[in-house]
Amino acid sequence: MGGNVEAMERLIRDMLKELGEDPTREGLEKTPARVAKAWEYLTSWYRQKVHDVLNEALFTEEYDEMVVVKDIDFYSLCEHHLLPFFGKCHIAYMPSRKIVGLSKLPRLVEMFARRLQVQERLTTQIAHTLEEVLQPRGVAVVVEALHMCMLMRGVEKQNSKAVTSAMLGAFRENAETRAEFMELIRARGGLVI
Repeated sequence: MGGNVEAMERLIRDMLKELGEDPTREGLEKTPARVAKAWEYLTSWYRQKVHDVLNEALFTEEYDEMVVVKDIDFYSLCEHHLLPFFGKCHIAYMPSRKIVGLSKLPRLVEMFARRLQVQERLTTQIAHTLEEVLQPRGVAVVVEALHMCMLMRGVEKQNSKAVTSAMLGAFRENAETRAEFMELIRARGGLVI
């Protein structure tokens, strides 16, 4: 976003007034500045590009088995209600001569999560970016999330978790490959052998 912080503070002050609050009272006096700063941070990845995130972390390697990074924590903001949604992202790819540094996968998730988002788009953006950059034999992304817009308002269902997936290449075409990935992300704790 990179917007004008002072303008955001004015808008937040006006919103507090519209809610029936007094933005000059002690507890709220600094709230507009704090909220503007928080929103600037929560949407900070609008200014990042995939190349910046993967910065020189692509390598040529003769590895042709599945690479999985699971349980990547993320926090995002629902573009429909401006409320948080958060959870875990699981990623797998099957290299075709190119691999990426493992620490870059969580950074890629964060890049797409730190903006106004919907879970479905978050899932496909991660998958399509990896497909484009790595040109692997397949990519799989599964995102599990709790949405505050479902927990705090509307249906108010406390245990409703949304799960989305994007399966490309070998993960879409081969049921065994897809099943292997799903089994690996289901396994909790200890080594998976």
